[in-house]
Amino acid sequence: MRVLVAEDEASLNTVIKKTLMDNGYAVDGVFRGDDALDYLSSGVYDVAILDVMMPGLDGFEVLSSYRKEGGSTPVIFLTARDSIKDRVGGLDIGADDYLVKPFSFDELLARIRVVLRRSASQARSCSDILSVSDLVLDRARRTVKRNGREISLSSKEFAILEYMMVNEGIVLDREDFIAHAWDYGYEGESNVIDVYIRYLRKKIDDGYDEKLIQTVRGTGYVLRKGE
Repeated sequence: MRVLVAEDEASLNTVIKKTLMDNGYAVDGVFRGDDALDYLSSGVYDVAILDVMMPGLDGFEVLSSYRKEGGSTPVIFLTARDSIKDRVGGLDIGADDYLVKPFSFDELLARIRVVLRRSASQARSCSDILSVSDLVLDRARRTVKRNGREISLSSKEFAILEYMMVNEGIVLDREDFIAHAWDYGYEGESNVIDVYIRYLRKKIDDGYDEKLIQTVRGTGYVLRKGE
């Protein structure tokens, strides 16, 4: 899952990014509203966290412009302004949630999960439990099991597997993976995906007759029930 964080207070921006990355999200961080609008308009994000008071454009202006462009990424506002008028105004222009500073990072993570569940266009995309054959991924507990056996994954492995399971049966190319599991500034080689797929195959498929992670030659990878 990929998140945009727009917060002009540098220390808070850094802490939010680190917290999200520690929980398996790929994160881009900006400090100005006009940069936030540029990132939202040109990138692919699962959720955006916008401070209301930012230089350039404030959070309300960013969201209003983004929604007028047809942008549908869920948005959570962060603000010290806690009046009912401000909250209603933010929700009316298309915000999905509103979190008042100071806030608990556990609550922020929970709000993100709720927004993702509520905003996903398909029930599979919003469920905490994803399953393909005997492989089960629990988003809330961040656990993966195959045939009841728990499998230990790194944050990046978890993110890639989650993306493949959400898109069960869909062939994904390397650029798809990078867009959803790495931040906007990633400049490494696309073959890093091949490395992580190899790691996942060893953990997910080794020892099982049914191979769930499959290669589509010349295109990419797909996770589906074995034929």
